[in-house]
Amino acid sequence: MSESSPEAGKRFDVVCVGNAIMDVLTEAGDELLERFGLVKGSMDLVDTDRAEEIYAAMESRVEASGGSAANTAAGLASLGAKTAFIGKVRDDDLGATYAADLNRVGVHFDTPVATDGPPTGRSMIIVTPDAERTMNTCLGAASSMPAADLSADVLGDAAVVYCEGYLWDLPESKEAIVKAMDLTRAAGGQAAFTLSDTFCVDRHRDEFKTLIPERVDILLANEDEIKSMFETDDLDEALGKASGLCPLTVVTLGAEGSVVVSGEGIQRVPVEPVADVVDTTGAGDLFASGFLYGVTHGMSVAESAALGGKTAAECIQTIGPRPAKDLSTLL
Repeated sequence: MSESSPEAGKRFDVVCVGNAIMDVLTEAGDELLERFGLVKGSMDLVDTDRAEEIYAAMESRVEASGGSAANTAAGLASLGAKTAFIGKVRDDDLGATYAADLNRVGVHFDTPVATDGPPTGRSMIIVTPDAERTMNTCLGAASSMPAADLSADVLGDAAVVYCEGYLWDLPESKEAIVKAMDLTRAAGGQAAFTLSDTFCVDRHRDEFKTLIPERVDILLANEDEIKSMFETDDLDEALGKASGLCPLTVVTLGAEGSVVVSGEGIQRVPVEPVADVVDTTGAGDLFASGFLYGVTHGMSVAESAALGGKTAAECIQTIGPRPAKDLSTLL
């Protein structure tokens, strides 16, 4: 590995920190979005009543333990990485199912469960015929993850800690992100962060511009998110500004692949075209799986981005945030 690579010899290659959300997916036409006044491609936070209303309107539902960072952890485990997830569920049936599912796919998950308060979170995801996904998330117990729940033993034994931007919506979770990054970096690891969503960037742009230079070693975003971060419609301008914000930034460009911004300059990494795109849910999460696997296993940043493109391509060929294929076959 290069000098800037994450520290080797750790118990975990990547520890992912995020909202523990049960994903509930359905395929539907635009009329369902119009019925509820939803903006296609967005992620909205909804209360329990709204969640139940949308849930009742969904047909042929597919359910899986998810949340952005948890999807990344599952993808890493499928690749063969040593990975863990930190997130909050309630001591209810959905929470038990969530934990069992993650552990079944090889993700270490032992965050203390909530014994009171709201139920385990869920996200209603509507996939339209153009493969776009629109999310309505009821955070539930996921919104109450105090920094005290973070395991110093787990985070201090991680080569990389990966945190999702969605967590920044709640003050308690902000403290958890900062503590997670500090624990891992103090022990010689690196901190990775995903911008998560353009609406998330709009809400927290100024705070992100403080967090990232201070604590983030690897920044992940898609094209719209990085443009939103720097309030520009010009990708090249955004990439130029990103180079001054973080040591390593990788931006996904959909069918055009990705671009890596580092001390070596800007590298564009193509991806093989996918003939049949079924569902884009989790594409960015699975790109992160491939990319973080690469950077923790001695690959160059360009090779890591190429692997991220492959894992994302597998994801978008099936319904749901995880590919059906064993991702280790890509190696």
